[in-house]
Amino acid sequence: MKIRLANQGDINQLIKMRWDFTLEDYTEMGEGVEYSSFEEECRGFLESAMESGQWFVWIAENNGEIVSHIYIELIHKVPRPGRITNPFAYMTNVYTVPEYRGKGTGSKLLSRVNEWAEEKKFEFIIVWPSDTSIEFYGRNGYTQCTEPMEKHF
Repeated sequence: MKIRLANQGDINQLIKMRWDFTLEDYTEMGEGVEYSSFEEECRGFLESAMESGQWFVWIAENNGEIVSHIYIELIHKVPRPGRITNPFAYMTNVYTVPEYRGKGTGSKLLSRVNEWAEEKKFEFIIVWPSDTSIEFYGRNGYTQCTEPMEKHF
C-alpha cells in the first residue's frame, strides 16, 4: 500500500470514486445525471484545485488502484498582531472503497494526513463527519467540538 499526494494522472480514478461515493449513500442523486456531465465538472474542479496549492488530495493506492482518499482544503486566516497565523485544514470527501474497509486503510491514510498537517504547522483540521463516521474519527484522535453557526440560502 502506497500513501501519497494525488497528481493530475489520478484524476480519472478520483472522478469515478467521487461518483461511486455519492451514489453509494445517495442513489437518487444519480438519477437523470449523465456521468459525462459530472465528469466534465469534476475534472475542471480537480485540475484547478490541484494547481491552486489550496487543495491537497491524499490517496492510498494498491497496485496503481486508488483505494482510499482524503481531500484537504487550506483555509487561511486573517493575520493577527502578535501571533503567527497558520492556516487550518478542512477535511472532506473521505472515502475508502468497500473492499478495503475495516482493514486499517482509512486509518493509515488519515494518520499520514495528520502527520503532514502537523509538519506544516496547521492550526487544526476540521471535519463534519457523517453519523456513521464519528467512530472512525474518534479512533483516530478526533474529538467533537461545539457546532459552528451557519446560515442556509
